[in-house]
Amino acid sequence: MTADPATGNRKLQVIGKDVLADGVVAVRLADPDGNPVPAWDPGSHIDLVIDESTVRQYSLCGDVEDRTCLTVAVLREENGRGGSRWVHDSLQMGDLVGIGGPRNNFRFDTTSDCLFVAGGIGITPLLPMLRAADAAGVNWRLLYGGRTRSSMAFADGLATGHPDRVEIRPQDEFGLLDLAGTLDALPEGSSVYCCGPEPLLQAIEDACRARIGITLHVERFAAKERSADAVDGTFEVELARSGVGITVGTDESLLDAVLRSGVDVPFSCREGTCGTCEVTVMHGEPDHRDSVLTEGEQAANDCMMICVSRSRTPKLVLEL
Repeated sequence: MTADPATGNRKLQVIGKDVLADGVVAVRLADPDGNPVPAWDPGSHIDLVIDESTVRQYSLCGDVEDRTCLTVAVLREENGRGGSRWVHDSLQMGDLVGIGGPRNNFRFDTTSDCLFVAGGIGITPLLPMLRAADAAGVNWRLLYGGRTRSSMAFADGLATGHPDRVEIRPQDEFGLLDLAGTLDALPEGSSVYCCGPEPLLQAIEDACRARIGITLHVERFAAKERSADAVDGTFEVELARSGVGITVGTDESLLDAVLRSGVDVPFSCREGTCGTCEVTVMHGEPDHRDSVLTEGEQAANDCMMICVSRSRTPKLVLEL
């Protein structure tokens, strides 16, 4: 099935829905006409289009070589915004569902020793990386935590398949993950890939910041907390390619101001987590509020996520 030319989205059909762990289901999606699904690489995610106003991002956790279907694993979040409950309660075998992507903001590099750290459903983007690391002969380890053993999807298979590389550490049995001890055991030049809840990501960012010779990569499912000193001031924006100038008010996002001006730009999550709305910055200094760019990428100030980020200078010039 071809993609919608206006949105780039396409319809896939649910061909499998299986319970993986307490509160976690796997959903397999295939082209209803039997065509190959889009190619992807480890770390990629897709948008799941629930309705016209609701889009959620889920990491792909299947086999990158399998072009017959795309697989996501979804944790039911009772206090979430409703997307996961819809997947668990309403999405049925045979249903057609819109998807966007795949896109990848969490790319995997097989040139160094790797430590993978997962918290709960954060295991999903790491699974294809583990397979890629194995295939490339990379020296890797996995530290996998969760609330309880029964809530940790894929845990049994990982522990059985890689007993010398995988540590399963449910919190009710072991307490919090020993990040400091695990990081201290890494050889210099190692890479760390981490996905999970925000407290885990903040803890590992702090721990890695204090250690030399470790490169950290993280994937966030939810937006970072807004800085207490963030101010939503008015600023000017020039859209260089379109020749349009706009004023972004205190009560609107840069994305909404761009759309209001009549200039089309792709977007999805509106939270700064998916990377869809990334735009090149030609002049000015963005006020980065996204959860996609690394600290180094934000410091370069050559791109920004316009759904949440604003401006530190009176004017920005964007390549739009």
